[in-house]
Amino acid sequence: MKKLQLTDAETVLFTRISRKINFFARMNMGLLEEILKRIEYYQFDKGEKVCRQGEPGDSFYVVAEGRLGVRVKTGLIFSRKVAELIPGDCFGEMALLTRAPRTATVACEEESKLFILKVDHFEEAVKQNPAFAEEIKKLADARKSALNK
Repeated sequence: MKKLQLTDAETVLFTRISRKINFFARMNMGLLEEILKRIEYYQFDKGEKVCRQGEPGDSFYVVAEGRLGVRVKTGLIFSRKVAELIPGDCFGEMALLTRAPRTATVACEEESKLFILKVDHFEEAVKQNPAFAEEIKKLADARKSALNK
């Protein structure tokens, strides 16, 4: 994993992608600007794991470039691929809401670039917008309820 400089082009790309993500579509421009100040940009090599099943959920990811595989353990040794992520896809939103452990392992199937928002940075931005914080709480409660069913 290599940290990259976030250029104006990547900032525009993240903004465009984020407007298509339900989670971010509800944000006003002021809050999105606060989030943008905290976004980090990383490059991962082919085969590199971005996160592992069972690890603490501490970040949200948006795919800028590349292709990633999502795998879930089916036993002590075996796992099965349950999804593929391509540019514009995101994962880890539950980490922003609940810090719940990862439910899958995500690994790069080719060199990939990802936008990363750490939970702590997200919480800093949300504190400045109480109305959005309340929406996030409702979204988290709805997600927890759906997962429990």
